[in-house]
Amino acid sequence: MNVLVIGKGGREQALVRALATSPQVGQIFVWPGRAGFEPQAICLQNQTLNKNTIRKWVKEKNIDLVVIGPEQELADGWSNFFRSLNVAVFGPSQEAAQLESSKLFAKRFMMAAGVPTSEFKEVDSVEKALTASAHFPFPIVLKADGLAAGKGVFICYSKAELKKAAELIFEKKKLGPAGEKAFLEDFQRGEELSLFVLTNGREYKLLPFARDYKKIKDSNQGPNTGGMGAFAPYIISSTLQKRIEEQVVRPSIKGIVDHKLFYHGLLYIGLMITNKTPIVLEYNIRFGDPEAQVLLPLLDGDWAEVFFSVARGELPNLIWKKNYFTACVVLAGEGYPSQPITGVPIEGNLGFESPHSYFLHAGTKKTDKGWLTDGGRVLNALGLGNTKEEAIRQAYEQAKRVYWPGMQMRSDIGVVESIRGFEESLF
Repeated sequence: MNVLVIGKGGREQALVRALATSPQVGQIFVWPGRAGFEPQAICLQNQTLNKNTIRKWVKEKNIDLVVIGPEQELADGWSNFFRSLNVAVFGPSQEAAQLESSKLFAKRFMMAAGVPTSEFKEVDSVEKALTASAHFPFPIVLKADGLAAGKGVFICYSKAELKKAAELIFEKKKLGPAGEKAFLEDFQRGEELSLFVLTNGREYKLLPFARDYKKIKDSNQGPNTGGMGAFAPYIISSTLQKRIEEQVVRPSIKGIVDHKLFYHGLLYIGLMITNKTPIVLEYNIRFGDPEAQVLLPLLDGDWAEVFFSVARGELPNLIWKKNYFTACVVLAGEGYPSQPITGVPIEGNLGFESPHSYFLHAGTKKTDKGWLTDGGRVLNALGLGNTKEEAIRQAYEQAKRVYWPGMQMRSDIGVVESIRGFEESLF
């Protein structure tokens, strides 16, 4: 089969890498992709594509499967469009994509489905945000309703901080249309956990748990980012997994059925494991980034067959590699996440790859003079091993192979974790 992957980040190169190992796959195209994805894929960076030209292009290239990586394209309805061309698509419908494209839609969905989540108050101005803050103890979380590339969540420890964040959203319009509406909710203390659920909209299969790191600095300090690293699998007790499945996963899938949402793809559930119960922080409607990078290598099977099967409304069995761990360390540019500096030459051995480590291109650009930074998150250093510690060591060894001025990298991926302490207080 010929496959089209949509996107241009580290997640999408991870998808390309997984698909390229399948004997079922002929050609892989990526729209737009990056030069770093080659030679495993043909990237359409320099082609102007619209719905009219795509109709013709899909037929010419005999595209059998489309895998949509980013949330924006799903929110914009590209899965609906490709399905109208009778192409199998791995990704939910535009209507189902509201679970991520509108955090207010997701909160109402959770409440209706009985999914445990924080109480919230909708706001659309600085004044309303300050008034609604009386219903919550500080710290308070302020979340923009729309898609904001991981930058729409503000943890406010005082009324002054809340006022400043609300001004950024409602008066300075820093998030654009994503910040037209927002809400306040309780701040939940605990340990974050990433759960991915493969679903055909009626049934589901759990992927291994992953642990990602959102803060820019070590010890979970500094502003939130799109993700600075991850590792998988994240081993939890069977008791906690059962509780998550019963209290969170099943009601979420039932909610999809009850809301009559067309969902052939992956549902991400962002969890906070508190000392009382698992709480859902958010839904995403696609693979996370960088969680995809650490989850995809764990499958003992063929991702092309899995994606194609789910796209057709089926649900395949999944077998995972035993005693196998993966880690991802994100290398970011100076100024990320607020104002990343791009166009900086990347030094070192960017092409190095071993059976235990490799780079994925998240934000790079190839020129006649070499590789340049071309985004906030620039490279992913991947490590693989038979233990978590070995995978993490390999990832950091890989990360040392490149450098550019202002490069940012957390040094504690896989080190900062305390979920077992919360498990002990849960049971």
